[in-house]
Amino acid sequence: MRFGLSLEPQAWPGDAGAAMLRAARDAERIGLDYVLMANHVLENPHGAGFDPVVLLAAVAGATTHLGIATSVLVLPYYQPVVLANQLATLDVVSAGRLTVAVGTGWNPQEFTALGVPLELRGRRTDESLEIMKALWTGTTADLDDRFAGLRDARIGVPPYRPGGPPVWVGGHSDAAIRRALRFGDGWHGSGLDHEEARYFRRRIEELADGTGRDPATIGISTVGFLVPPGMPAVRPAPGRLIGGTDASTEAIVEDLGRLADAGVAMCSLWMPIDGHLVDAAFEWLAGEILPRVQRTSGSGPR
Repeated sequence: MRFGLSLEPQAWPGDAGAAMLRAARDAERIGLDYVLMANHVLENPHGAGFDPVVLLAAVAGATTHLGIATSVLVLPYYQPVVLANQLATLDVVSAGRLTVAVGTGWNPQEFTALGVPLELRGRRTDESLEIMKALWTGTTADLDDRFAGLRDARIGVPPYRPGGPPVWVGGHSDAAIRRALRFGDGWHGSGLDHEEARYFRRRIEELADGTGRDPATIGISTVGFLVPPGMPAVRPAPGRLIGGTDASTEAIVEDLGRLADAGVAMCSLWMPIDGHLVDAAFEWLAGEILPRVQRTSGSGPR
């Protein structure tokens, strides 16, 4: 299992931008595989509103081999041709370290503010993935009549990797799993325990039947909500805590081990702690957690 760090939930001290870049460099130093950033455009109860593409570009420049990932990029918010070019650019400037986890979104206030109908979010997500994939692979000529205006389009910045960055599709619905099977390299969940991870593996296999897609090629990822022992949370986690409430290090290691055994390929650690405690949390991860949980090789969530 690979481990990443969410940059959003901490109450960062002082200069938040500098603090997040320092955290990214420390994540690289202790051997985490990647950092990630969610996608909020308005104030919300779950984390910061930093733009993920802008922030991850800064992280790419501040590190050398650390993977970078969105988690999740809300595709209905964006014009897909512009976004395809932005993400291809980020893939290039990071030398292929980008993974794009995408979702349909959930916040009605943000959809209203952006003038995007909430009820169309699934369709807009599918269309955006179809367009971006075609631009990244140079197959716009194969698009159907809905996208006739794109058939001669060629992206201005080819992605670093042929075919573009890996795509992980978030969401616990059957529609999200089908979307992952159609467009994705992986499926991205939130707050999974080991039994849920096994359930979603089975569901991926069931829904892959008849699609021509090998379900074994779909990796499973989860955001894991984690409060290190002795460190108070500064906000509620929006899901179950790894190891449970007031968990010991042993309980956390055991829980992560069960996730790894259940086939979770990536666990993105979302730690709602005060930014002043991040250094101590890193040393705890480096000394007590990472050496004791089965790891896979590689620098990022690819």
